[in-house]
Amino acid sequence: MEDLNRTAPKLPIPGKRNILITSALPYVNNVPHLGNIIGCVLSADVFARYCRLRGYNAIYICGTDEYGTATETKAMEENSTPKQICDKYYAIHREVYKWFNISFDEFGRTSSPQQTEICQAIFKKLLENNWLSENSMQQLYCDTCERFLADRLVEGNCPTEGCNYDSARGDQCENCGKLLNPTELINPRCKQCKNTPRIRDTNHLFLELPLLKDKLVHYIESTSVAGGWSQNAIQTTNAWLKEGLKPRCITRDLKWGVPVPLEEFKDKVFYVWFDAPIGYVSITSCYTPDWEKWWKNPENVELYQFMGKDNVPFHTVMFPSTLLGTGENWTLMKTISVTEYLNYEAGKFSKSKGVGVFGNDAKDTNIPVEVWRYYLLTNRPEVSDTLFTWSDLQAKSNNELLNNLGNFINRVLSFLAKPPGSGYGSVIPDAPGAGSHPLTNKLAEEVGKYVEQYLEAMEKVKLKHGLKTAMSISSEGNAYLQESQFWRLYKEDQPSCSIVIKTSLGLVYLLACLLEPFMPSFSVEVFKQLNMPPEQASLCDEKGDMDKAKRPWEILPAGHKIGTPEPLFKELKIEEVEDYRKKFAGSQADRLEREEVEKASKLAEELKKKATVGGKKQQTKKPAGEAKSRGAVEPEISITRLDIRVGLIKKAQKHPDADSLYVEEIDLGEGDCRTVVSGLVKYIPLEEMQNRKVCILCNLKPANMRGIKSEAMVLAASSSDHTKVELVDPPQSAVVGERVTFPGFEGEPDDVLNPKKKVWETLQVDLQTNSDLVACYKDIPLTTSAGVCKVATINNGSIR
Repeated sequence: MEDLNRTAPKLPIPGKRNILITSALPYVNNVPHLGNIIGCVLSADVFARYCRLRGYNAIYICGTDEYGTATETKAMEENSTPKQICDKYYAIHREVYKWFNISFDEFGRTSSPQQTEICQAIFKKLLENNWLSENSMQQLYCDTCERFLADRLVEGNCPTEGCNYDSARGDQCENCGKLLNPTELINPRCKQCKNTPRIRDTNHLFLELPLLKDKLVHYIESTSVAGGWSQNAIQTTNAWLKEGLKPRCITRDLKWGVPVPLEEFKDKVFYVWFDAPIGYVSITSCYTPDWEKWWKNPENVELYQFMGKDNVPFHTVMFPSTLLGTGENWTLMKTISVTEYLNYEAGKFSKSKGVGVFGNDAKDTNIPVEVWRYYLLTNRPEVSDTLFTWSDLQAKSNNELLNNLGNFINRVLSFLAKPPGSGYGSVIPDAPGAGSHPLTNKLAEEVGKYVEQYLEAMEKVKLKHGLKTAMSISSEGNAYLQESQFWRLYKEDQPSCSIVIKTSLGLVYLLACLLEPFMPSFSVEVFKQLNMPPEQASLCDEKGDMDKAKRPWEILPAGHKIGTPEPLFKELKIEEVEDYRKKFAGSQADRLEREEVEKASKLAEELKKKATVGGKKQQTKKPAGEAKSRGAVEPEISITRLDIRVGLIKKAQKHPDADSLYVEEIDLGEGDCRTVVSGLVKYIPLEEMQNRKVCILCNLKPANMRGIKSEAMVLAASSSDHTKVELVDPPQSAVVGERVTFPGFEGEPDDVLNPKKKVWETLQVDLQTNSDLVACYKDIPLTTSAGVCKVATINNGSIR
């Protein structure tokens, strides 16, 4: 991923154009989806590659953003530590970006010692210069967890009129998008223990943005024009200024983060949006000990930053204010490139909900990386939100890459590779008089204009326009081949045919250079087929590359022998696209459930095969009806004799005469609810027992439990030491009342299990959760029409 050929870190060079490129640090709490990838790392990679081709002295710095509440909550979800979560997802991010050919000069992490050192040094400067204040603020405190709850550790009902979303986070409602404070939530609850927190005062440190306003406004007004800030960045920044700057809290009551280096704040860490942008600096310090030559050298270094629109104010207001407040000579951002949102099919990409195509999904398809890069960049949401659709991906791959670009290059190289008499034997011909060939001159004029437009677009970071312009040269090349009728010229006018072929070969080389920032693996393959080293790709003015582009017949030397031409792209068929659409439909959780159902079906097929010997099906058990009719023969004890169904708890309350028991009213699709008594009080909070789907064993003999008749049993899993108990959860979309099945086992349940025959007791010992948290009977998943039943965290636990 990084430039593995470098012998030493690059430093600014006097007299050269030195460009420092960063992309928003991807948060390390999930796999990046395609919207994340185009919004920051891929866009920045294109610009970094372009800068290198132009001969600029450029470095590209990025890494994972690892501190903050999102990491802590993810660690809770995965029953892990924040450090383990960061290690796990850093490796995943790194692998995804490696597959996408992202050419970082350094891909680091914000949990490094360098981050702590530089972050605390900047903080101390702000403190010395009196840009910080201390104030108390009201915050939610959980008495059960004995901690203040940062914004993402709280959930509740959204207070926005007309929304009332019941899972709004303390920082933002994902349903309506409104930014929130945790204390605004209606019916707030602690994300960890689900109990209701209370409001308490806590002291925090604030960056005095109002006092820094004059310095900040001067920077914004001068740089936004000189740096050509994108319109969405300017609008968002001006909205913040117009609303009026307020002191910004820069500390949090958390454990996972950069510690505040003051005794009275020793139990606090810096707010992630204070320390995360400083990550650009600390990761550069991991790249070179001379990092200040990049970051404290505004006279010689231009800083370009890439991000999604939700990150703008932190980079145009917060981060510049932080650096300006130190009084030091920092390299402030010159140009900011901001994307809107890439949406997925009918909805939005969502990391938290697992909706959309993720980086590892793209890697697991048969679609080449250059197709993914090309599609995302042609769909880059520069001005407004854009939409990812599988049909659009197929159309662009087939029409633009295969039929336009690939077709042009393959036609030229294949014709050149034909043996003498029908081609040129792979050797580039000489083309005297090309400058006076009318059709070729007309082409050269058009190509020259496109190259100028390409350079202008790329310098202004209009990447989508740059790509479109480069592809227009391919279209011109195809039209040139058709109009020249080179196959006829070969027989009737070989000198003219040689001009057309040599000029077209120049366009092939030029396209490989112009498109290298967008599709690097495509360019490598083109250079291989041209029998040239890919390192030769260049768009340098000093080498005369741009001047030669206006005379494409001069780009490649006569007498050079090319390699073996091969198709560069293949057709993406509609059946493949439909398969991918189905495969990546719904959330990641939905996909896992579908995979479990498929596994269960395959297992059932295997069991059926095993039950057939010598072509004759073996009778492993008698149907329940037949057994009953004979009377004397007791049916085999089989899992099918259990009547397990999906139930919905309509109401749960404490037993009036037993502290350890709940009494639940459960809907089983029978019309009237059944009353069920469960000994779960000390394991599961009452609020978690309300309005949730559960698995119910319905054909146990009713039993009187402290004066209340229990008509069924709720299935739950317990850990090996019996200190932890969790309900067995059917999928949310499972139908209330449907029977839970065991693929490979068929038969009707008993009306009522005979307690004397110990049917339940015999079968229960083989009910357990596996390492994937799936509820199973002898490795066969408990299965519904919507997928398999699971538990939250207990693996290899006993179900009863």
